[in-house]
Amino acid sequence: MPSPPLAALLALPLPASLPAAPRARGRGSRERAALRALPRLAALWQLPRLAAVESTPPPPSSPAPLPESAGPGFDAVIGGGGGGDGGGGDDLGWVRVFPHVLTASMANFLFGYHIGVMNGPIEDIARELGFQGNPFLQGLVVSIFIVGAFFGSLGSAALVDNFGCKRTLQIDSVPLILGALLSAQADSLDEMLLGRFLVGIGIGVAPTKYRGSLGTLCQIGTCLGIIAALSLGIPSESDPHWWRTMLYAACVPGVLIVVGMQFAVESPRWLAKVGRLDDARKVVERLWGPSEVEKSMEEIQSVVANDDSQASWSELLDEPHNRVALIGGSLFFLQQFAGINGVLYFSSLTFRDVGITSGILASLYVGITNFAGAIVASNLMDKQGRKKLLTGSYIGMALAMFLIVYAISFPLDEGVSHGLSITGTLLYIFTFAIGAGPVTGIIIPELSGARTRSKVMGFSFTVHWICNFLVGLYFLELVKKFGVGAVYAGFGGVSLLSAFFAYNFIVETKGRSLEEIEMSLSPAAPVKRD
Repeated sequence: MPSPPLAALLALPLPASLPAAPRARGRGSRERAALRALPRLAALWQLPRLAAVESTPPPPSSPAPLPESAGPGFDAVIGGGGGGDGGGGDDLGWVRVFPHVLTASMANFLFGYHIGVMNGPIEDIARELGFQGNPFLQGLVVSIFIVGAFFGSLGSAALVDNFGCKRTLQIDSVPLILGALLSAQADSLDEMLLGRFLVGIGIGVAPTKYRGSLGTLCQIGTCLGIIAALSLGIPSESDPHWWRTMLYAACVPGVLIVVGMQFAVESPRWLAKVGRLDDARKVVERLWGPSEVEKSMEEIQSVVANDDSQASWSELLDEPHNRVALIGGSLFFLQQFAGINGVLYFSSLTFRDVGITSGILASLYVGITNFAGAIVASNLMDKQGRKKLLTGSYIGMALAMFLIVYAISFPLDEGVSHGLSITGTLLYIFTFAIGAGPVTGIIIPELSGARTRSKVMGFSFTVHWICNFLVGLYFLELVKKFGVGAVYAGFGGVSLLSAFFAYNFIVETKGRSLEEIEMSLSPAAPVKRD
């Protein structure tokens, strides 16, 4: 789940939040082998996911880059594996990288975990801490960690520049662990809010640049974190104090990050950026083998030389950058107000509102469905194109919301009503996961020019962050005032508006170079609608 110096804005959706990695073009044999060897589970978002903030544009003549996705990780450990000739399907060079990225993905697991951890037990927490019946405060407890992540991200770039990705991940584990402990031991609303805020700071600090198919492990981590939180929350239906155990459990991944990163390698890109070229070469050789060193170092140094951090924010006012920024901000505004995080944060409560007794178990199906949709999206992304998936996704989300509204607003048999409500919710999550979630995070950096990409991403994800927080904060209050049916009908309406926007204002980026995309965004160029 952007703006320099913001280093980790989410998504998400996770959740972030979290975007699918499109098929690599012109990459080296190691990365191509990784793409073949690993399932292309690259479409987990957004859950807000955390999003990449610093883009890594290629030289102007190169094809469209592999967008940098959400989640902490080692950018050049993955992206630096280019080079080599050919490469068979039995190339297992990715195995050496896997443990390092897996350790880094723990931060994304925690992000997903804290998205889902309040889904079931929020009413028990409110009852025990004295704010029961106040939907605004319940929403604040759920969404305050997003505010913390926003502020944590403000210092992320400086930490990474000074200490590198490896040490930054260890440093950011401190508020992750302390925040979880404070939340688990909270005896008042203030202590709970402070603990959740500290957790958010840790999530926001986590460096978020990586690329390639192996980098999708970080996105998978977000989704698995949500599923873990919802699964662990099932006993809370019978134990009103179980939420403390759930929050204590959040300390474990933080400890694993601190210990695991001690054995992980540093990002070759950061090493090259600070002039430690010999160390960068050693890391590349260790991970990808001696034959990849020269080619990888050329790519890394080219990326560092073409860093876009010197671009001015005022350039977003010029054509075509202003159009891209408007599209990016609009896409995330529409994504959030189409309701995804309202569903993810509070599905257990809304299921109970429509009479489904085991709301947490039903919510677990939501997490699993999101994961399944991600798998489908990873296979459809390069076949159907970004625009078609985005438009179709929002149409599906609208139909799903209207199905739920029908189920709870018209006199139906109770069993039929419950079945339609669950079906509609799962359909909504699935259609979100195959388009509106991953495509939104992918298409913005693809539309952006090399010089202003990080600024456009920064603006877009700032909009996402703010809207994510507002949806989490006011969702329960709106449900209490207008009812689930009215709120979901509003989400369905926004989804239809989003489909209209995607069809009429989004340019297809699949299979097109940066130059072709920039030309299509020029005011003088006709917009290609397919």
